Amino acid sequence: MMAFPRKLIRRLPVAGRALVGHRRSAGTDLGLATILAAIAGAANAGGFFALGQYTSHMTGYLSQVADNIAILNLWITFTSLLAIGAFVTGAAFSTLLINIARNSHLRQQYAWPLAVQGVFLICFSWGGIFTTEAGRLFSLACLCFIMGMQNATITKISGARIRTTHATGMITDIGIELGRAAYRVIGRDAAPGLDGRKFAILLRLVLAYVLGGIIGAVGYAQAGFFFSLPLAVILLGLSLPTLLRRAS
Repeated sequence: MMAFPRKLIRRLPVAGRALVGHRRSAGTDLGLATILAAIAGAANAGGFFALGQYTSHMTGYLSQVADNIAILNLWITFTSLLAIGAFVTGAAFSTLLINIARNSHLRQQYAWPLAVQGVFLICFSWGGIFTTEAGRLFSLACLCFIMGMQNATITKISGARIRTTHATGMITDIGIELGRAAYRVIGRDAAPGLDGRKFAILLRLVLAYVLGGIIGAVGYAQAGFFFSLPLAVILLGLSLPTLLRRAS
């Protein structure tokens, strides 16, 4: 925490009001998505270093459910179902918060989910005190819940154009754009070519996810669970200024 950049902390309130505000634009959506993609990469790396599992990888958990039902390994089946359930619950809770705020004409509709994610990251930072299997399951569920919340939040904000934890989908879209570009070169008709703007956005988000993962891998390797605290500070720094301003 002491090494956390002070200039960034001072700028978070101003950036937060712009990025999570009621009035949206393509620029604010992309800015927020970039930050959340980096945090998702860092938290996912944290899940691996702290728990030995990538907590945003729901495809893997679904595969584990199928494989372990087949071999009657009920414990791993239960753990995988817990991770999936926590992710789905996080996505549902984020959507619930946004819809309640939106229908109540509150302008903090996007700040609330980020604040809750920050609080849960603080809870996850204390996961190291739980040395039992139950404590490990708590930490796993906590991080999967955060991942589900984050993915649902940016999906709602961007109108389903961006999903920050779904790296498979982003990389697939990159491949699609490259395929369109190749077909435009070799094709004889006037088929649409590469969408340069979309391609640049996808590359930016994937790069943010990877860089966040590198930072998270180093941070969690050095500080353990407590590296979640700087990530929580970023989320709370983005959301609380808007919440407190409306409450006053």
